[in-house]
Amino acid sequence: MDYVPYAVPFFLLAILIELAYGIIKKNNTYRLNDAISSLFMGSLRSANKLIIISFGGYIFYFIETHNGLWRMDASSPLVWIFAFVVYDFFYYWFHRISHERQLFWASHVAHHQSEDYNLSTALRQTGTGAFVTWVFFIPVFLIGVPSYVFVSVASINLIYQFWVHSEHIPKLGWYEKFFVTASNHRVHHAQNDNYIDKNYGGVFIIWDRMFGTYKEEDENEAPIYGIRGTLNTFNPIWANLHIYFSMAKDIWNAQNWKDKFLVPFARTGWKPSSLPEQPLKDNFDVETFQKYNPEVSRKVKIYSFFQFLALAYVGLMVLESGELSYQQLWITVGMMAFTMYCTSLWLDGKEGYAMEITRLALCVIIGVYSLFDVSLEFIAISLLSYVVLNVLVLPIIDRSQKLIRTN
Repeated sequence: MDYVPYAVPFFLLAILIELAYGIIKKNNTYRLNDAISSLFMGSLRSANKLIIISFGGYIFYFIETHNGLWRMDASSPLVWIFAFVVYDFFYYWFHRISHERQLFWASHVAHHQSEDYNLSTALRQTGTGAFVTWVFFIPVFLIGVPSYVFVSVASINLIYQFWVHSEHIPKLGWYEKFFVTASNHRVHHAQNDNYIDKNYGGVFIIWDRMFGTYKEEDENEAPIYGIRGTLNTFNPIWANLHIYFSMAKDIWNAQNWKDKFLVPFARTGWKPSSLPEQPLKDNFDVETFQKYNPEVSRKVKIYSFFQFLALAYVGLMVLESGELSYQQLWITVGMMAFTMYCTSLWLDGKEGYAMEITRLALCVIIGVYSLFDVSLEFIAISLLSYVVLNVLVLPIIDRSQKLIRTN
């Protein structure tokens, strides 16, 4: 059983509590643009799960039902404890290789792009992980863990990792020696030379201690969050795809076949020596690093937050309702992604008016089409009402942003 959907309301409540706590303590760790980007990516990941056929799920089903493998007794508490520990062991290796090899980093990088560190960062998840993650967990099925137990402990593992994404939680004494905490996970998200590529455990930090990847947070060196080679956009679509595009470009431009083949499997950051021009090395400097934070109007921020609330409603009430056909799911998720892209243009301080008009026109077409289906009548009325509200405020948003750009 996947427990994550049941935990989402508590996640959102915890984010609000952390935000309020930071404001009260005069140590707010949130920026609306970065937080909205992270929440968009979490929503996109959840939506994708409904339309992307899971290669891993099919393979695990095939292994369990067609190969007559021995299965452990799911009613035994010892089996659950064993599965929980074993899952975390393989998660460690999945997580580590996701940092060390380009193909897997291309999927995982989305989680590390935030230059802030707060509970919203925990929800910043990849939209392409379903294609590669499953490979690392085949051994869990081969040794007899039932699929029901596997899905359950995997979701518990993910839920545990939520709370460690906070700057407000200090070191926790003896607990740090055995479990992943906010302190040692801050190290994992940092791009400082001393911190980068450390602390891969999901629940247990013992794997890092055993395999030489553990690093304690130094109170004299504050973590600098984000990735080398900054993304410089809040666009969630590009955030999910930019490493894939970079690899494709390297494969195309490499001058020999060996380099072309090595690109996906080489260590993260590796570049073919046969490229016509070698790219510049990253120039990360702790002293000069500045967060990506383009200036936008307060009205743009409010508008962007409204778009998030609208998409959250669609995700929770429409996609999860089970009333949409597979084709309708694709259309809905596609429009959600397009809305995120258009909103990111505003957050990036770019011209977004034309794309918004295009988006709203598509919403009108979908709304009118839905009116002819009695089962979708409420969705159609809601969508057309949403369009009217957007049309009313869009000129105000555009005018406020033009004032920012001209000053």
